[in-house]
Amino acid sequence: MLRIRMIRLISLSCIAVVLAARWAPQEEPPEEALASPKPNIVIFLADDLGWKDVGYHGSEIKTPKLDALAAAGVRLEQFYVQSICTPTRAALMTGRYPFRYGLRTITPWIPFGLPTEERTLADALKEAGYRTAIVGKWHLGHNDPKYLPTRRGFDHQYGCYCGAIDHNTHMRGKGLDWHRDDKALIEKGYAGQLIANEASRLIEEHDTATPLFLYVAFTAPHLPLQAPDNYIAQYAAIKNKSRRTYAAMVTCMDDSVGQIMDSLESRGMRENTLVVFSSDNGGAKNCGSNNNPYRGHKTSDYEGALRVPAFFHWPGHLDPAVVDVPLHIIDLFPTLVTVAGGSLEQPLDLDGVDIWKSLAEGEPSPHDELVLYMSRGRAAIRRGDWKILKEGGKVELYNLAEDPREQSDLSKRRKPMLQQLLKRIAFYEKDSVPTLGAGAQSRPEGHEAPEVWGE
Repeated sequence: MLRIRMIRLISLSCIAVVLAARWAPQEEPPEEALASPKPNIVIFLADDLGWKDVGYHGSEIKTPKLDALAAAGVRLEQFYVQSICTPTRAALMTGRYPFRYGLRTITPWIPFGLPTEERTLADALKEAGYRTAIVGKWHLGHNDPKYLPTRRGFDHQYGCYCGAIDHNTHMRGKGLDWHRDDKALIEKGYAGQLIANEASRLIEEHDTATPLFLYVAFTAPHLPLQAPDNYIAQYAAIKNKSRRTYAAMVTCMDDSVGQIMDSLESRGMRENTLVVFSSDNGGAKNCGSNNNPYRGHKTSDYEGALRVPAFFHWPGHLDPAVVDVPLHIIDLFPTLVTVAGGSLEQPLDLDGVDIWKSLAEGEPSPHDELVLYMSRGRAAIRRGDWKILKEGGKVELYNLAEDPREQSDLSKRRKPMLQQLLKRIAFYEKDSVPTLGAGAQSRPEGHEAPEVWGE
């Protein structure tokens, strides 16, 4: 039975390759063809990358491609995300805080996804005339077709639906999790390199008269710690095995970024392409990452989980700069849609704001406060330089301007500020939607992985 199933999957993968040809122009565009006046948009999203795991933050890990882009672009040194994978991806796609629609981590067996009433960034850019594609990790729902990327504004999809896939076999548990245009795909190769190859193919076959939105969501350096041998060999001097493999994964991802940028260059698209890079959260605990100098790790509410390496890069439009004011991944939606000449009119209010003037003109952050985490009973809010963390009956208060490492809890010494921020938590808690699938994060008893996730 399994053999029959695999034969069917191989057939489906062949069909998917044929269908993918619809991306290719029917004929080579004439040399004098004009490029779209709208910028192409490429978002690179790393998976569990620590603050000090890029060269430009002083890491021993080699990331020359990212370093060069950051040096020639606008580095964001107070860029916030959510503390774990799914909520950050949801915030990116919607421009809204995930607590408004109750989205937490989507484990493979959970039946829900990003609520369908949410308008996605891909929806907005497609409406603005863009060709839209996601290559890499989706992680916003797969157990109902309505949650799949091609139903959420993407013309093309390639990669995995779940998190934590095996980078070589593309399996999550005992189920295959590798797809093109939402059809199962059996393919050999390391996930990060395959992602780069697909992104390059799309760029090379793209009709430049149409603007391109390309969302490249890497699976690295998320667990399991796996990397090609030639990359691991570059870090033989690192004695800790986890750190050695993690470093190799990051450098491999860096090379993939370089490959994709080279493809843009070869098509004459680079000068008219706005590039955004970020991690989805800080490095995970005991997995080889380094979030120094910040406290905490993935899943926590400290800066090490929430403040990540990020930058914008657009030659001729953004001068090299370091922007050291609080900004958030929810801001990408309104900023990018505005740059693309799209519409921000929608039934659900955005939490993000257009941050272009902060990027291009050095203006202060447009935010008075940011909700860093919110659910009933747990919260983290930054207001100005002050940050409050609350979980159950425990409350902590920090001044990030004076104490960015969150070492000195001021909750007992700054009572007026504490009370002010507790009121802000109460204000947001009344709009906090219960977490979808609360209590269902663990694998249900007797659950068995399907042969293919998402089918």
